[in-house]
Amino acid sequence: MSSFSPLPSFGALAGLKVLDLSRVLGGPYCGQILADHGAEVIKVEPPAGDETRSWGPPFAADGTAAYFNGLNRNKRAIVIDLSQPAGQEIVLKILEDCDVLIENFKIGTLERWGMGYEQLLRERFPRLVHCRVSGFGADGPLGGAPGYDAVAQALGGLMSVNGTPETGPLRVGVPVVDMTTGLSAVIGVLLAVIERERSGRGQFVEATLYDSTVALLHPQSANWLESGKTPQLSGNAHSNIVPYDKFPTRTCEVFLGIGNNGQWKKLCEFLGHPALADDPRFVTNAERFRHRPELRTLLEGHLQQVDGEELCRNLLAAGIPAGAVRPVPQVLTDPHTLHRKMVVEVEGKRAIGIPIKLSRTPGQAHSAPPRFGQHTRALLAEYGFDAAAIDALLAQGTVMDGSPG
Repeated sequence: MSSFSPLPSFGALAGLKVLDLSRVLGGPYCGQILADHGAEVIKVEPPAGDETRSWGPPFAADGTAAYFNGLNRNKRAIVIDLSQPAGQEIVLKILEDCDVLIENFKIGTLERWGMGYEQLLRERFPRLVHCRVSGFGADGPLGGAPGYDAVAQALGGLMSVNGTPETGPLRVGVPVVDMTTGLSAVIGVLLAVIERERSGRGQFVEATLYDSTVALLHPQSANWLESGKTPQLSGNAHSNIVPYDKFPTRTCEVFLGIGNNGQWKKLCEFLGHPALADDPRFVTNAERFRHRPELRTLLEGHLQQVDGEELCRNLLAAGIPAGAVRPVPQVLTDPHTLHRKMVVEVEGKRAIGIPIKLSRTPGQAHSAPPRFGQHTRALLAEYGFDAAAIDALLAQGTVMDGSPG
């Protein structure tokens, strides 16, 4: 049995009520961040369920994919068939005391149900902040087109600057566009909630995968806008800074992030070759950039003689940004990860912690991701449906409280 309290009393967003109609990643991630910081989030799933429940392996003991569990903690779940008028009425009833609506339906779906923002919601719920996450937005040449993370990475240029000349363009290994869009949605929601304190009015908030991808292109976008030169694949090397790259050592690969001349001088001293810092080829970043191949050859020769993990610990202690290239299990069991509470356990489930730390009103991972339809009956009862009405809604398939359809 979940220990979920329907009215969280912790966090900066305590008292904020959110209806999350979204599925997959960007929208649910937005909802989870709000829930982590105290908002009451009600997740509505269709009868088929959020598709990420089946995006495995791996699966938890109850058959839910880890993918879903990583995006939906701290929420209560209800299953409603929104294609039915009775289902739409339930959502409209819940919205009567909601501050925020999150959805990522295909553009035009809410309008087809008679529930569009301009069509109904703005006038009926004037304080509502309606946040839509979509692939490309509703208008423009790509308006209304469906979008997934990798497609946005391709169309939005991100893939073109990730990879090497040998590999060609590559997808970034995590769904960075979906997650960034979720973060943009959170920012947009909070901006609108703050503005509502002045105006008393809600507004429509939009976050798209395409816009988020284009916004992620710095500094390559700024470089092209200034120079007109098309950015090229450079692997792990930085487009503007040298040395800012991955290097082999005797024991592991490391990444050196030398961002200024002072750090460069310290690195040369640490490696026992202080004269390198005064070499005319390497004395400034512009010269190091011009002589990148020669510099890399020299650094590789020095670095391949040392223990990479020890090297990075010593470099960090000396104020030089450096890190061993580590696999996920090593990261998630690292003492610093645990110290920062970036792995937490909630109701027996381990999960990633909360990256935003507030001193007086910290966030909290307080309840496990909900089972499919776990809170359907309880939520309907809270909104005034008696037992007979709930049984009738279940019988006609308007709502569900069991396994996906």
